[in-house]
Amino acid sequence: MLPVLGILFGLFVAFTAAQVWSDSDRATAAVSREASSLRAVILLAGGLPPEQEARLRGLVRDYVEETVAVEWPMMARQAASLKAAPPALTAALRLVVSTPAQNPGQQTTQHEIITNLNSALDARRQRIIVSQTEVDSIKWWCLYLQAICELLVIALVHCDNRLGSAIAMGLFATGVATSVLLIAAHDRPFTGQISIAPTPLLQIMPDKEASR
Repeated sequence: MLPVLGILFGLFVAFTAAQVWSDSDRATAAVSREASSLRAVILLAGGLPPEQEARLRGLVRDYVEETVAVEWPMMARQAASLKAAPPALTAALRLVVSTPAQNPGQQTTQHEIITNLNSALDARRQRIIVSQTEVDSIKWWCLYLQAICELLVIALVHCDNRLGSAIAMGLFATGVATSVLLIAAHDRPFTGQISIAPTPLLQIMPDKEASR
């Protein structure tokens, strides 16, 4: 009975942890893709007329500033929403679409900029969706129930040896606490001290002078 319960508990911990690691990987990938797409937009903006280039860089900067100052705290509270599109990226799309292409090269540049802006918007959607994921309460209660059952079986198996029973229960309880702490610390990718920071977005943000 004891080995069976131990295996079941280990499998359930692995199953729960797999969800948490998957959410964390998806969140990291979304932020990286968002930053890469915006970086491509900034580089491609050099192929536009100077006025449009400066305006586009400024809009990217505005978007990053709003994302870091507003969306990130909202994602930490799981309050970010997809209802409204980001004004800065929407304006950037309108700007690029409305700019008349002066030659085939500029037309290609505009197409690539639009593609990367759409990629950034999609990455933002994925980022917000992942920010709302978490290990549901049913999984937590099942995890606790399995741990309690395992502790009871340990106590019954070692009932003739109090010291051995206490040591075994203490070691198992420590393992349970460590597993729960590790899962809880990485649950909700944008919440807590161990959370995904907007560092990639800040690194690609254009300077104010270049955005004028």
